Amino acid sequence: MAAPRRRRRLRGPLASAALTWLLALSPGPAPAAAAAPALAPVPVCTADTGPYQWEMEQYLGLSADGRQSAADCEAVRAFQQREHLAPADGSANLATYRTTLVIEERRDPNRDGKCPVRAQRVVCVDLTRQLMWVQRGGTPVYRAVPVRTGRWGQRTREGWHEITERVIDETSELYDDAPMPYAQYFSGGQALHGVYGDLFNGGGSAGCINLRLADAEHLWNTTATGDPVFVWGRKPATD
Repeated sequence: MAAPRRRRRLRGPLASAALTWLLALSPGPAPAAAAAPALAPVPVCTADTGPYQWEMEQYLGLSADGRQSAADCEAVRAFQQREHLAPADGSANLATYRTTLVIEERRDPNRDGKCPVRAQRVVCVDLTRQLMWVQRGGTPVYRAVPVRTGRWGQRTREGWHEITERVIDETSELYDDAPMPYAQYFSGGQALHGVYGDLFNGGGSAGCINLRLADAEHLWNTTATGDPVFVWGRKPATD
């Protein structure tokens, strides 16, 4: 029977090398957990009472007293954020109120049948409600959006028209090279086009049908040269 083998102890330089190798393989102390980034505080909603405070309170189901409270401000701001309105500051301004009217009309904008139903696309412009949509066979293919039409003395022309020319990066020759992005001409110099800034600023256009920039771009991608445009009604304060 063979004698059991005795373990040999490492000594001298060989032992030191082995110890160094084992220490290199052993895991070091666990790294400290990274501190979570501090979240920016949400600014307190402090908008003043807007001109359409009572109407927005009614629309949002709030207690309607016409005075802006902190809860009212937060509710209006949340609505503005959902509808991509800027600035979303909680102020019950004209743009916010007009958006509630548009939302109510989106499901059936042509319920009164004033925009004629055709087999092809028709761009429908209601001057009275300051709305525009596109329908085919009575079915909306571009939902109702707010517009700004001609002011008193420069009214948008009513009746049947046709998109005759499209210029994606147009400027006005009559009004100091004013930008007219996504312009679609339908009656002489009158066109559907986008505007930079506030669509609801001022009493009206010089006859064109103004849209918010994103709406004008969407319309550009929906319509084409030759599409009919039907305009009816009367913009308020243009009699």
